[in-house]
Amino acid sequence: MTALPELLIDGPRRAELTLALAHGAGAPMDSRFMTAIARGIAAAGIRVVRFEFPYMAVRRAGGGKRPPDCQPVLLDCWRRVIGHLGPERLAIGGKSMGGRMASLIADETGVRALVCLGYPFHAPGKADRPRTAHLGELKTPTLICQGTRDAMGGRESVAGYRLSPAIRIHWLEDGNHDLVPRKASGRTGGENWAEAIAAMTGFLRGL
Repeated sequence: MTALPELLIDGPRRAELTLALAHGAGAPMDSRFMTAIARGIAAAGIRVVRFEFPYMAVRRAGGGKRPPDCQPVLLDCWRRVIGHLGPERLAIGGKSMGGRMASLIADETGVRALVCLGYPFHAPGKADRPRTAHLGELKTPTLICQGTRDAMGGRESVAGYRLSPAIRIHWLEDGNHDLVPRKASGRTGGENWAEAIAAMTGFLRGL
């Protein structure tokens, strides 16, 4: 039996709602992005729990730059975390791949909500091959914070996909896959991250 992954917890231990966040394919749970998002949401009184998929835990232990685990392993890891925390007062989500894996089991596990950051609607340059079949039928209340020029799902490409009415998208102006805008936009990455945090906390408080 696979052990429960190590959990990194921010915010009040007895909060009314917990948000579990998984990392993207390339960066760990304590990356600058994940830390900023987790601490920003925790500051609003929501408990935030981060964890790592098995391949990332092996990387951390000195196992080299391993590729992501296969989808069944990633989903099994998510199910173990949800089972440990309990779905009743739990929202799930994450960055890119972590959020996409959460979206695949949100309805199945009965969690309160889903929150995704930089959702990988399609591979870069392959907007005609979307990964959105399940998003058309999703029933779990969902917020996706997405950069308008995300190479894996910008405003123009996403507008052509069929998405469930349970999904709300909050667009971050000129943001890339990490929600960071170009300097010429007049905005900063910090401003976009703060806007995403505000959108997420507002959404979660409204549940």
